[in-house]
Amino acid sequence: MNILILGSGGREHALAWKLARSTKVKRVFVAPGNAGTASAGTNLNIDPEDFEGLRKAVIANNIGMVVVGPEAPLVSGVHDFFLQDEVLRDVPVIGPVKKAALLEGSKDFAKEFLTRHNIPTAAYRSFDTTNLQDAMPFLMTLEPPYVIKADGLAAGKGVVILNDINEAFAEVKSIINGKFGAAGAKVIIEQYLKGIELSVFIITDGRSYKLLPEAKDYKRIGHGDTGLNTGGMGAVSPVPFADGRFMNKVVSRIIDPTLKGLRDENIDYKGFIFFGLMNVDGDPYVIEYNARLGDPETEAIIPRIKSDLFELLEGVVIGDLDSRELVTDECPAAAVMLVSGGYPGHYEKGYEISGLDKTSGCVVFHSGTKISGGSVVTSGGRVLAVSSLGKTMQDALAISYKNAAMIEFKDIYYRNDIGFDL
Repeated sequence: MNILILGSGGREHALAWKLARSTKVKRVFVAPGNAGTASAGTNLNIDPEDFEGLRKAVIANNIGMVVVGPEAPLVSGVHDFFLQDEVLRDVPVIGPVKKAALLEGSKDFAKEFLTRHNIPTAAYRSFDTTNLQDAMPFLMTLEPPYVIKADGLAAGKGVVILNDINEAFAEVKSIINGKFGAAGAKVIIEQYLKGIELSVFIITDGRSYKLLPEAKDYKRIGHGDTGLNTGGMGAVSPVPFADGRFMNKVVSRIIDPTLKGLRDENIDYKGFIFFGLMNVDGDPYVIEYNARLGDPETEAIIPRIKSDLFELLEGVVIGDLDSRELVTDECPAAAVMLVSGGYPGHYEKGYEISGLDKTSGCVVFHSGTKISGGSVVTSGGRVLAVSSLGKTMQDALAISYKNAAMIEFKDIYYRNDIGFDL
C-alpha cells in the first residue's frame, strides 16, 4: 500500500522513517515534507490544508491511507473532506474528524468536555467580549501565577503565564482584542497547577486503544527550563515517575473516561490522542488534549516502538486494534533538538548543514530543513532532532549529545541539559 503523510516536521519524518520499514508499505509520500523525509519517501509540494491539491495527489499516486501529522488540517476538516468526496471516501484517514479535533481546536470545548465527564483538570472560566468585565473578579479568586489561554490554535503561542494580576487582565484584553486573531475570540483563565508535566499517547479505533510509550518534553529555550516557550527543545522516554501506579491512575481517571465520553457524545474518534498531563503530588490532571502525536515527543517514542506501526494503523481502519500487537523497546530514548539561533524569536534561514554523515548510533530526524542547490539547509526554527536509544537514560542522552556535537550550521543552538530534572 502507498501511504501519504501530511506535514513537514520531525514528527512526520519519524512516522515516514518507521512506516518505510513495514513490509506492508510499498511507498511513502510526504506533503510537503523536508530534506529528511525525502530519504524515507517522496515529497509532494502540497500544503496539508490544500484539500483539492491533496485529492489530486491521492488519486495520482494511488494512495491507500493518509496519516495526518499536524493539528491544523485536522481542525480544518481534512478527514471530513475525504469522507464527503465520492472518490476519496474509501481512503482511510488516520486522524479525527473536525468535530472530534475540537478537543485540540478549542480549549473551551476541551475544558467543557473534561468537566462534563469528571476528568481531573484545573479550575477555569471562559471569557469573551460579552463577559470580559467578570475576568478580573475571577482572577482575584486565584493564586498567582495566572494561566491565560487563547481558545483556538495559535501556533503554540496561545498560552501565557503571568505573576501579576494586572498584567494578566491586560493580557486577557489583548487576546480578546485580536492579539492572536480569531483564535483569541474567547479566552480561558485557569488555575495554575504545580507539578511535573508529561505527555501520554494512545492510538484508538474509537472502541479500543493501545497505550504508546509516554514522554516528557522540554519547552523552554534556556537551560534549566528558563526563557521563552518553544515548540520543544527535546524529549525523553520513558518518564521515570510514570510507574505502574501512576499510569493506572492515568488510565482509569483520564484515558478510559475520555474514550467513554467521546462514545457517549457520538463523537467518532479514530487516530492518536495526546494527553498533556501534570503530575500533581502523584495525581494526574489534564492540561490539554492534542488530536495528534506531539513533536518532539514523537522523535523519542517512535524509536521505542518495535512493532510494525502500519499494523496498528490498519487496526484503526478495520476496527480490530485490540487484537493487534504493540511491543515497546525497554531501552530509554532521548531526542535533542538543534535549533536556529534566535529561535523562538527572529532567526535566519538557508544555512548549510554539515556533519550529518558523521553521526552514528542515532537517528537524525529532520524538522526545519530543505534541499537547496544539492545541499541540506536550514528552513525553520527547530532544525533537527538527534534521537538515540541507550541502556539507560544517561546513555541515550550521551549518544545524542555526542552526535549533536558533530553537526554544524551557522548559529546552531541546543540545550545541553535535556533530562536534567529526572
